[in-house]
Amino acid sequence: MTGPGDPTVAAAPGAGPGGPGTGGTAGAVPPLGDAPGAAPAGTAPSGTGEDRPSLGDLIGNVTQDLSALLRQEVELAKAELTQSAKRAGRGSGMLAGAGVAGHFVLLFLSIALWWALSHPLGHAWSALVVAVIWGVIAAVLALRGRAELQRVKGAPRTAETVKKIPNALKGDEEANHE
Repeated sequence: MTGPGDPTVAAAPGAGPGGPGTGGTAGAVPPLGDAPGAAPAGTAPSGTGEDRPSLGDLIGNVTQDLSALLRQEVELAKAELTQSAKRAGRGSGMLAGAGVAGHFVLLFLSIALWWALSHPLGHAWSALVVAVIWGVIAAVLALRGRAELQRVKGAPRTAETVKKIPNALKGDEEANHE
């Protein structure tokens, strides 16, 4: 089947490319192989293995994909950490409110104890008894807290691993075993 765009159809006599007597190129039929998207003359058609990307192109693509993946992972981590930080902030605020409320509970219980002891002991002695009770509680908590903090060793395994990283990057992992 032939049509006006088929290069095998002969042009009408006197009709040059672009119309009679114009000498222009408008409406000209391109020669075979010059069509947009066609392979240049003398080359193999695509799909024969000649148009495979080079090793450098493949490595470049892998590098770009890895870079994009790492960026996406960082963005995901940021989003997760932001969400976790917001939740931690709300939880911390609620715990702070609970601490203030607990403080008022202890304050009013202490006042009630002071008032109850003031009948048999008097106001001054009952205030002193309540203060001594709270002093003993504070001393016990301080000593236990100090002892607990002295048992903290930090992150010794992580510190050991971090010390090994420079040698591992240099390829000298044997230096880590010395």
